[in-house]
Amino acid sequence: MDDKSVKTGVIFALAAYSMWGIAPMYFKLLTSVPALEIVMHRIVWSVLVLCLLLIFRKKFNQVFKAIRDPKIIATLAISGLLLAMNWLVFIWAVNNDKMLDASLGYFINPLFNVLLARFFLKESLTRLQLLAVFVALAGVAFLIFSYGQLPWIALILATSFSIYGLLRKKVTVDSMPGLLIESCIMLPFALLYWLIIDTSSGNMLANSPDLNITLMLAGVVTTAPLLCFTAAARRIRYTTLGFFQYIGPSLMFLLAVIHYQEPLDATRVITFVCVWSGLFIYVYDSLRVYRKSKRII
Repeated sequence: MDDKSVKTGVIFALAAYSMWGIAPMYFKLLTSVPALEIVMHRIVWSVLVLCLLLIFRKKFNQVFKAIRDPKIIATLAISGLLLAMNWLVFIWAVNNDKMLDASLGYFINPLFNVLLARFFLKESLTRLQLLAVFVALAGVAFLIFSYGQLPWIALILATSFSIYGLLRKKVTVDSMPGLLIESCIMLPFALLYWLIIDTSSGNMLANSPDLNITLMLAGVVTTAPLLCFTAAARRIRYTTLGFFQYIGPSLMFLLAVIHYQEPLDATRVITFVCVWSGLFIYVYDSLRVYRKSKRII
């Protein structure tokens, strides 16, 4: 893999995770719209955008090939449900001033991936990886002990996206055709919601042009970072790509504290410090293992 290709991959990775990190600014424009309705628009317009992209790239045959396999359809139906749940909780959190909880969930997510890899993919864990998970979970436990309640937003976001990633890892379908199939499986429910539920913004003929354009952009907001992610994944090592994933929750954290001025009390600071410490240990160990493997090669 040449240097130019790697540099291009790094640019795409930065773009993907930066877009995911600032996505809350888009959803903040839709605080007047119920979270479930935003998810509905996200599904509907994503289907349209993905269809156009796959036709343009002449890759629709991958969709037809995948839908012939009942096992793939069943797996993508489950992963689609998890994705919709993740979207719903994330959008609700952002629009109810819970962005710090959302960023905590995505900071925890890589460590949940480590646990799932251990139990479901039978991947062995190093002592440092186990320590990283323990330190992060200690921070979550401290938050539970201090407030007397589960940080449910962070835990739902972390677990749903971790299980989603595990399921997609087991399915032999590229990300874009897979996302289209997932979205198409959710589409009837989204359209049914649109027809039955009566909301102030549900009738697009009665909305302002600005609101309609913002709602329709949900398809672009969903697919643009995914396109950059897949472009990056083709050009740089997957291990390297993993280190960029902390850009997203970091930007969310900064937006929540600096721009939207969500309260950051001492308890949350301690929790974040524990999670960041766990991530630091995890990244250090990953780099150590990577360098060791390079020396062997």
